[in-house]
Amino acid sequence: MIVLKAPQQKLLDALQSVAGIVERRHTLPILANVLLRKTDGRIELTTSDLEIQVRTSAELGGDDGSYTTTVGARKLIDILRTLPPEQMVTLSAAQNKLTLTGGKSRFTLQSLPADDFPLVNEATDFGPAFSVPQKVLRYLINQVHFAMAVHDIRYYLNGILFVAEGRSLTLVATDGHRLGLAQATLDADIPKQEVILPRKTVLELQRLLRDEDTPIEMRFAGNQARFEFSGMEFVTKLVEGKFPDYNRVIPKGHKNAVVLGRQPLLASLQRAAILTSDKFKGVRVNIEPGVLRIASSNAEQEEAKEELEVDYGGDTIEIGFNVTYLMDVLANVGHEMVKVELQDGNSSALITVPEQPGFKYVVMPMRI
Repeated sequence: MIVLKAPQQKLLDALQSVAGIVERRHTLPILANVLLRKTDGRIELTTSDLEIQVRTSAELGGDDGSYTTTVGARKLIDILRTLPPEQMVTLSAAQNKLTLTGGKSRFTLQSLPADDFPLVNEATDFGPAFSVPQKVLRYLINQVHFAMAVHDIRYYLNGILFVAEGRSLTLVATDGHRLGLAQATLDADIPKQEVILPRKTVLELQRLLRDEDTPIEMRFAGNQARFEFSGMEFVTKLVEGKFPDYNRVIPKGHKNAVVLGRQPLLASLQRAAILTSDKFKGVRVNIEPGVLRIASSNAEQEEAKEELEVDYGGDTIEIGFNVTYLMDVLANVGHEMVKVELQDGNSSALITVPEQPGFKYVVMPMRI
């Protein structure tokens, strides 16, 4: 049976959209496969890692009739990538094997029974659906994803908090040393829903979301979230646990503030970071009326000093920071100007963007 017959690029695009979550090595070999469910000329492609399930469908030709099987997702993608984009490829099935042909190339691949493929049990208690344009959610994730923890023992920090309430959607990420918050407006009022999306889910959404106005529909349940966009269906388990009260972390009423160019500040920090030691990424920041100085040093007694002219008339403050935390936010916000608010040398700093009132970034000081 000819399962599909389509241009290489069309099949490759469909496979790549679902294959991001597939691990090359897994305790369950079938999880390295993609589930193909054919109904006449339409094929549904599904992948899973037991925590996340991604599904899409495409018109890919082939014989009429129904057929289901599973085949190695990465192998299929690796083969397709080596074929010319305009080449017609055919996938045919016979006796537990699939044969992929394109031009004079022919590949025989092992398949595993579709009945063995572990689909995620979808929740029945999803809350009300709400949606935002894809580019809005992509923008929100881009503004805070770098503040997520990585393999933290406080597992609830290894992801992003989504809070939908009234007409606002708020995303918050923190690793305990810094916190990023970004907000967008929803089209309709919805009752409060609060979930923590796992790190892998966040990074996969970031990869899949497009910079366009087509909507992404979201629904949250007690232990699952469901997203639908661009013909994709994305279901993920949630991180269970209590996220810290982010409102208590965000400083209010800092009396010293300076607005300065994002790019010049980022360039100065990048230069100063060269002479920080690998383990100790600290830089000293001195601010006084009219000038901001950045200094770093390392165990070899090497030193970097940077100076920026600023429109500032507040207190003289010396404060230390992990330079990576500052560079991360400046590299991701994308606006021309940033505002830095400080209280003294021992209090956390608040970084905001004048053109983006829904964004806040808090960074703890570092002893140097």
